[in-house]
Amino acid sequence: MDVKAYLERINYRGSLAPAAETLRDLQIAHLLTVPFENLSIHAKQPIVLNDGALFDKIIRRRRGGFCYEANGLFAALLRALGFNVAMLSAGVANAEGDFGPDFDHMALMVTLEQRWLADVGFGDSFREPLLLDERSEQVQGGRAYRIVPDGTHLILMQRDGADEWKAQYRFTLQTYEYSDYAGMCHYHQTSPQSHFTQQRVCSRATEGGRVTLSEMRFIETSESGERQKHTLTSQEEYVAVLREHFGIRLNG
Repeated sequence: MDVKAYLERINYRGSLAPAAETLRDLQIAHLLTVPFENLSIHAKQPIVLNDGALFDKIIRRRRGGFCYEANGLFAALLRALGFNVAMLSAGVANAEGDFGPDFDHMALMVTLEQRWLADVGFGDSFREPLLLDERSEQVQGGRAYRIVPDGTHLILMQRDGADEWKAQYRFTLQTYEYSDYAGMCHYHQTSPQSHFTQQRVCSRATEGGRVTLSEMRFIETSESGERQKHTLTSQEEYVAVLREHFGIRLNG
């Protein structure tokens, strides 16, 4: 692991001590610089789950990725810095409140003096790690999060402002390796039922909100939730938006 190159990629210049404040600052830096994106799937480029391949893609080629990629490589960075980190399996909640299968999503558990839930691969979600064993609200900006026990699982809940609580994903504290996610990673790359194969998306947190490119729609969201939408009219404009707002330069 070339830690220096990784830290330069995410514009991080803070402490490297394996502590809660470092974990928080690293997660925020990652979310502000590495996009959540599925462009490789639509370019028919196989996603390889190992540290070397992910480092080449995200750090050297300055791309982003979806959960297995972003969280997998973030776990490798944390380990290189001396953190105790484990990969977790999660099922993502749908609009009806049902949960996807095991390994639908990868999240991370980081054990310091307390245990933390970290995640740089779930798009528009919590920016700072959450205390894993805390059951009361954890407020971040205009949102609140709770981790709720549900039998053998824990459920991550999110509330925006005064809105109702909504489940984000359900997970256990069983730890896994890259190979355990291979089946679902393949599914999300190839199945017509996977939302990742249905449309291209690229999204990144900003200091004041979020920028998202969903097919030919470019959306800028403010911290208060206000949205400005712009429909792109050409492939040239699409390529320019990727380069300007996400630092991605597509080949071909």
